[in-house]
Amino acid sequence: MDEPAGELFAKGEDLFRRGEGLAALAIFEKCASLDSSNCLCRSYIALLSATERGELNRAIKASEALMDECPGQPLVCLNLGRLYLRAGRKAEAVEAVRKGLAPGPLPDAVEFLETLGLRKKPIFPFLSRQHFLNKYSGLLLKKLGLR
Repeated sequence: MDEPAGELFAKGEDLFRRGEGLAALAIFEKCASLDSSNCLCRSYIALLSATERGELNRAIKASEALMDECPGQPLVCLNLGRLYLRAGRKAEAVEAVRKGLAPGPLPDAVEFLETLGLRKKPIFPFLSRQHFLNKYSGLLLKKLGLR
């Protein structure tokens, strides 16, 4: 990424983190016009198009294409996960974000997964989650720091 596009990207990310979606979208679109090969800019454009313009289905398709075009980009995976969650597809959101965590930890992705409130598998999978053995053995193992 050349210098002006890099500066624009940093400014767009800052605006995004502060919750200024429309301003961030304009910056990312300008950044993408300077550097059309930047997967991260295009990923943010897709995410912000969905949140600010309501183009959810189009944004998901664009992000899925970016996943194939730019494999191993954790932010692309995270943004796709955010889109899936917005569409009510929680399982796919978790899968996409976990793919992004494969190369290494990304604090935003870890925080995203934690906010989803994922539950661990039951201790005894052949029993229901509410069964007293699963319930109390899970509590005991958590208290002991083994789970």
